Amino acid sequence: MRIAIFSDIHGNTIALDAVLADIQSQGGVDEYWILGDLVAIGHDPLGVLEQLSKLPNAHFVRGNTDRYLISDQIYQEWIERAKKDLNQLPRTIEEIRSINWTRGAITVAGWFEWLAALPLDRRCALPDGTRVLCVHASVGTDEGRGMNPQMTDDELWELFKECEADLVFVGHTHQAQDRIVNGVRLINPCSISNPIAPDLRAGYVLLIADEKGYRLEQHRVDYDHEAVVEAIHKIKHPAADLVTQHIRGQQLPRQ
Repeated sequence: MRIAIFSDIHGNTIALDAVLADIQSQGGVDEYWILGDLVAIGHDPLGVLEQLSKLPNAHFVRGNTDRYLISDQIYQEWIERAKKDLNQLPRTIEEIRSINWTRGAITVAGWFEWLAALPLDRRCALPDGTRVLCVHASVGTDEGRGMNPQMTDDELWELFKECEADLVFVGHTHQAQDRIVNGVRLINPCSISNPIAPDLRAGYVLLIADEKGYRLEQHRVDYDHEAVVEAIHKIKHPAADLVTQHIRGQQLPRQ
């Protein structure tokens, strides 16, 4: 079986189209595993959802920004954060504008309930018996520090010690990683959109598995970032500056 695994699309159809085309150029896949943060902080949330809905055998987990779109709790958290540090206020206002705009779009188009039903995680087994866990950030949560290259093994294990899996796929931090801690292999496929500089390409992982075992391939795909910026401004996105900064790798994702 062949599986494409990716995360953090953030409403960027241009990047998603490039990745899906690359997957087909690699011979296609039997399944897609998508690790959350599908549409927020991007220019084309509905286009992304329409594309994803057409994928055969696609399985999803919820990201923190997916939850922001269907819950009012995040607004109070952001306001309290800005009260403690007024330097955060401009970005907080932009984030609220962006979430509200995306929430309106997905609600009017009928996607709200679909997003609200996304599971926190997904478990399965590969043909050789390898136990797999798919999450967005870490075990039991869709947000937080997540898997960072700067972490020690002990710090990373604190997040994943209760995974009850042999192989874990995790997104959230937008950084490609492949680490083994206490016998558990932890994979971050990078992100489709809103990359961390200097490598602004989209990233995904191919998983090839059979009864004898599995292997993984990390792939990076370039796309036209300035076309995305043009699209952001063309639709008069209410948080155009913030979204543009993310696309150009000038703004780190909140964790």
